[in-house]
Amino acid sequence: MDAMDAMDAVRRLGVGLAALGRPAYINVGSAGELPPGRSVEAMREATWSVLDAAYAAGVRWMDAARSYGRAEEFLGGWLAARAPEGVRVSSKWGYAYVGEWKTDAKVHEVKEHSLGRFQTQYEETRSLLDGHLAVYQVHSLTEESPLFRDVPLQEALAQLTAEGVRVGFSTSGPRQADTIRRAMGLEVAGEKLFSTVQSTWNILETSAGDALREADDAGLHVLLKEVMANGRLAVRPPLEVQNLASKHDVGPDAVALAAALSKPWAGTVLIGAVSTAQLQANLAATDVLLDEGDLGDMARLNVPAERYWAERSALSWT
Repeated sequence: MDAMDAMDAVRRLGVGLAALGRPAYINVGSAGELPPGRSVEAMREATWSVLDAAYAAGVRWMDAARSYGRAEEFLGGWLAARAPEGVRVSSKWGYAYVGEWKTDAKVHEVKEHSLGRFQTQYEETRSLLDGHLAVYQVHSLTEESPLFRDVPLQEALAQLTAEGVRVGFSTSGPRQADTIRRAMGLEVAGEKLFSTVQSTWNILETSAGDALREADDAGLHVLLKEVMANGRLAVRPPLEVQNLASKHDVGPDAVALAAALSKPWAGTVLIGAVSTAQLQANLAATDVLLDEGDLGDMARLNVPAERYWAERSALSWT
């Protein structure tokens, strides 16, 4: 891949703060990369280090959520201190962080898609990211979400566009494609409600791919999350991924990211590095050009969505 193509790939990357804004998350293989003790100040410093390195490399998209502990606070502080140019910030509402900064909390987050939760969390987000927030997303929308029946909530979300904030949604679970297609049809006053979608896609879980391509065709900005399957593709990669990593002289994490970047409908691919070392290893993906044979090898690795999400739900918060 030439220098111009590599820079284009970097511009399509974003930093996700799910594993840096709180002391525990479902992120296989990251425990040794996080600061000892995982104090608030240590995690803040780690977040700023990753953001500094990502920005220096050319990454301009940063993603947080109300439920990512102090992620919005850390990000807002970094933005105020560094005054970076050209950064786009997305965040999410719908889950509340209740883990009390404990790695062994019985419950880390609680979901609620209601008008009251949206109004409360939007004000909280604005207090930390005002002036920087570009996209505000419904966190983990599913077909069963009351949002689909809550017209006042839909109308309140639509008002964000008047403030210059794009309205989006993220998805999780084995029926992501159904949720994406249903959400794409939501309208308020004759206008489409959503203009972005953030979904899980990786070489093991490809079930949302066709729906995401349709979303891109319809003009939505597509963001991919969990492209390394919560670290499993970096720490316990299939043999095919290990072989491709050796072929391209990179780590398996870079191969997994390169597979996501190979999708033309993926506008932004989020990476969840928790240290500068992990970040640099991830960025090697921008120099990897997978050929049709490589992509064909990985296409055979996908598993049924129900199985994938059952295995994900069995992962521990550490």
